[in-house]
Amino acid sequence: MATPLVFAHRGSSAALPEHTLAAYLRALDEGADGLECDVRLTRDGHLVCVHDRRLDRTSNGRGRVSAHTLAELDALDFGSWHQGEPGDDLGDVPADPDRTRLLTLDRLLQAVRDAGRPVQLLIETKHPSRYGSTVERRLIAMLRQHGLADPKPDDPVRVTVMSFSPLAVRLIRGLAPKLPTVLLLEVAPRWPRMTRLPFGAQIAGPGISLVRARPRLIRALRDTGHPVYVWTVNEPADLDLVLEAGVDGIITDRPALVLDRLGR
Repeated sequence: MATPLVFAHRGSSAALPEHTLAAYLRALDEGADGLECDVRLTRDGHLVCVHDRRLDRTSNGRGRVSAHTLAELDALDFGSWHQGEPGDDLGDVPADPDRTRLLTLDRLLQAVRDAGRPVQLLIETKHPSRYGSTVERRLIAMLRQHGLADPKPDDPVRVTVMSFSPLAVRLIRGLAPKLPTVLLLEVAPRWPRMTRLPFGAQIAGPGISLVRARPRLIRALRDTGHPVYVWTVNEPADLDLVLEAGVDGIITDRPALVLDRLGR
């Protein structure tokens, strides 16, 4: 069986602050096959890489991401809260803007295109959102600007769009039919005898908690012809579980650990 792809979840986010440019560049240096990011819209319509609806956990700001302009968010510190892993020398973390500054999707796409090697980028659109389908429409517009919405076999950078929302997946399929899509799953699917995922999603994305509860789920999904990407796989026991089941993609905060386990 082929070795699974390794995706850095919000960058190499166990070592460096999630969704910062430094975390993504580190993941590329570590050899990750791809990167995973979440996108939200600012009040003035910019796509930014932030997971939470609110700013409190990962910045020194307060309130909802969607209620702030890009300029307001750019003035915040998105990295000093993160202490890194034990023994990890973060050096001049507060002085390095790549480790503290808000990352826009546009900047991340440019960094991936500048990487000089094949990179697969998983982009999750976050819902519910006050902006509804505008998130997906802005995303596809930006991917078109970067030449990434209509992938070709020899393109070094390839984008896959993910969501927990089947409606978002359906919209992406309509806006950019050639882009692969992942339907993320947090609870057991209600279609145990399915032959395909809803709304044309090609890839299943169960969480590791769901896989622990239903260890045969990965093989059941793969038997229907769907690749399976599991999130977020950080512990050795979980890694062994998904590898034994034949997973196609591993989304992890610790890409270096997973790559070492795979002998890469």
